[in-house]
Amino acid sequence: MPGPSASPDRLPGDGAVPGSPRAAAFFDLDKTIIAGSSALAFSRPFRREGLITRRAVLRSGYAQLLLLLAGADADTMDLLRRRITALAAGWDVAQVRSIVAETLHEIVEPMIYAEAAALIAEHRARGDEIVVLSASGLEVVEPIAAMVGADRCVATRMEARGGRYTGEIEFYCYGEEKAVVARRIAADRGYSLADCSAYSDSITDEPLLAAVGHPTAVNPDKALRAVAHARGWPVRTFTAPVSLRTRLTGRSPLVAGALVGVAVACTAAWLRFRR
Repeated sequence: MPGPSASPDRLPGDGAVPGSPRAAAFFDLDKTIIAGSSALAFSRPFRREGLITRRAVLRSGYAQLLLLLAGADADTMDLLRRRITALAAGWDVAQVRSIVAETLHEIVEPMIYAEAAALIAEHRARGDEIVVLSASGLEVVEPIAAMVGADRCVATRMEARGGRYTGEIEFYCYGEEKAVVARRIAADRGYSLADCSAYSDSITDEPLLAAVGHPTAVNPDKALRAVAHARGWPVRTFTAPVSLRTRLTGRSPLVAGALVGVAVACTAAWLRFRR
């Protein structure tokens, strides 16, 4: 169940949005701005720094495969949420933030869709406020949102005591909660939701998309594609820089490494099934 409502704070260092914007553009993060899961993208540096084990990396790779092939439906997201929060119990919050900051450009930059970056720039040129809403953890989402030029982000917050994660969730930025946050931001800033835009790939974000006047399904899963067609919502496909075809043909070392990781995860899953 979602925890307390999120505070839709601006990103660190941001002042008032120039030009007094009259609308907001709400962006999901995973598979909308970046090609993949932000929650799983840092598995390698976390393992390198001793936060997770090889077994956990294999399980994360299998979960990433599920996201790629099946889409981030409610059951898959719940599985990821439970695994990641349990895995993070006892981690030092400052260490996590440090690892993300040190490896952000290496890991995330190659994952950003060129089409998403261009779309954010279009909204920026119009004077819209750019808001990233994500079910991934704030420690990961906040620096990525700043990297792509967002004015604000709201993300899942994990509970911490004494500087370490407890394994519990304080606020889960997911499903209907994203729509609640969007309405609160619009009310606080004086926006009409009819003038606002929203972009997402997942049926779980249908409440957010339905709340604004300009919803767009980006790389939609099967369920969201059906809803978008039924309601006349635009559907857009983002492929650059990391399309599935590029992943499979191994045109870059980064993608080749990801493919090897998925292959290992599939083998591990098969062996577990056999056992």
